[in-house]
Amino acid sequence: MASTENETGEIVSSGNFIQTIINEDLEKGKNGGRVHTRFPPEPNGYLHIGHAKSICLNFGLAVNNGGICNLRFDDTNPSKEDVEYVDSIQADVKWLGFDWEDRMFYASDYFEQLYEFAVQLIKSGKAYVCDLSAQEIREYRGTLTEPGKNSPYRDRSSEENLDLFTRMRNGEFEDGSRVLRAKIDMASPNLNMRDPVIYRILRATHHRTGDKWCIYPMYDYAHPLSDAVEDITHSVCTLEFSDHRPLYDWCLDNIDYDAATHGRPQQIEFARLNLNYTVMSKRKLRELVEKKYVSGWDDPRMPTVSGLRRRGYTPESIRDFCTRIGVAKRDSTVDIALLEHCVREDLNLNALRVMAVLRPLKVIIDNYPQGQVEWLEAENNPENPAMGTRQIPFSREIFIEQEDFMENPPKKFFRLTPGGEVRLKSAYIIKCEQVIKDEQGNIIELHCSYDPDSKSGGATSARKIKGTSHWVSAAHAIPAEVRLYEHLFLTEDPDDETDGSDYKSKLNPDSLQILDNCMLEPGLAEASVNDRYQFMRQGYFCLDPDTSPGKLVFNRIVSLRDSWAKAKKS
Repeated sequence: MASTENETGEIVSSGNFIQTIINEDLEKGKNGGRVHTRFPPEPNGYLHIGHAKSICLNFGLAVNNGGICNLRFDDTNPSKEDVEYVDSIQADVKWLGFDWEDRMFYASDYFEQLYEFAVQLIKSGKAYVCDLSAQEIREYRGTLTEPGKNSPYRDRSSEENLDLFTRMRNGEFEDGSRVLRAKIDMASPNLNMRDPVIYRILRATHHRTGDKWCIYPMYDYAHPLSDAVEDITHSVCTLEFSDHRPLYDWCLDNIDYDAATHGRPQQIEFARLNLNYTVMSKRKLRELVEKKYVSGWDDPRMPTVSGLRRRGYTPESIRDFCTRIGVAKRDSTVDIALLEHCVREDLNLNALRVMAVLRPLKVIIDNYPQGQVEWLEAENNPENPAMGTRQIPFSREIFIEQEDFMENPPKKFFRLTPGGEVRLKSAYIIKCEQVIKDEQGNIIELHCSYDPDSKSGGATSARKIKGTSHWVSAAHAIPAEVRLYEHLFLTEDPDDETDGSDYKSKLNPDSLQILDNCMLEPGLAEASVNDRYQFMRQGYFCLDPDTSPGKLVFNRIVSLRDSWAKAKKS
């Protein structure tokens, strides 16, 4: 927890409106001066960048106020839940730098207690078993302008309701044939208060309780009572739950627990994270995975935490992003360029600079001694001298980028041209003497000469040459596959369906480009999945888990600048 506190203690600023509420509570001595939050994911999918904001907020509030934060899985819908999601959520929270210590809980831990709370409501005449179908319940609910009407089963006696509820638990009734509803007010202007369903019959094997239960509590019922059981003081959730807050409070007001001892949870809503050029709906993300539009939940184009991790984003950059966007009371959309900026800032200081030629063009330096190999010194990161230097091999045959040579260049082209010169990074100045083409007229090879007195760092190396190119020694180059990623969607708001289009119709067909003949400097043969590099002039890259013996695979994390925004303007 100490490392988490050091790294994330500034996540929630003093000007944050939720922090202001907590400050006022602490001044009043509310909840005995405790701050106890929770991060409550439903294990029905992988976490995305919006959940990262909630993780940083909930754990950050606890850290900033000397409190604690629980990790609680709201596992009340076994038909959509899986141990795979539970495991991935734990991995994501830990990767982001947070520790729940011994406070990992499940709503299923409280199933018996939640059932007893429901029995309390039945005995006090505040809940009843209803035989209406789901469609009939919707029809009886009314509209925003018209009140609902009472269920014909609303006035069953407590004894009859208790008997029916017990039989529901015992499995005597078919799925969907009966529900338990809170008896509140069918004329309430808030539709969530019109006798909401709090238990339904659902025969599905639960990932923790197996087939012990065939009735399951609804989220709006289980969540506040789980908060109460865990002594949560500040229950932070997103704005869509604002209209659910009266039901949250109703549940707490009408069950028998020792609020004087445990305190009373307070629901506080904040604006969720909306990010352009992506979708944040779990349903849509699941559809992308299940219908093979992407390779999986951890596809580097996905906004999932696991996808960002595989792409090469650092936890520090994501926490920085969550800090910068802040916590607001009104929904807005954040430009994905800010997320990319945060990872660039982090990697600019911490990533090793290396040379990688993504589209190789062979260069033969005719006047360089055949068979000679020279080891040259190259700086690892000019922004961070403490990272030191490394040795790279130079030989007679090298690769440069295809785009670094042009036969008929436009003005201000400062790379290699026929008869022109360019400096090789950390090496020599070379001059193009001859262009070799194949039968189709494609350039396949350049013959150059080098100036032996122009070695970087040498006495005459100060000769001014406008262009500098990166390169790798052909004899020492490591072949690799490089994957270039762009935004998954073509439009800023893929969820906008006002024109009748589906979000899938806006998928970017060029969101992944695979280059399979790239040449890297030899030190990258030792790369590991957690290493991140700046490929000079190409962007930031990391090793992908698809790497296997004899085949290196690198992902582009982000370009050196916002090339996407530049392309949109052109």
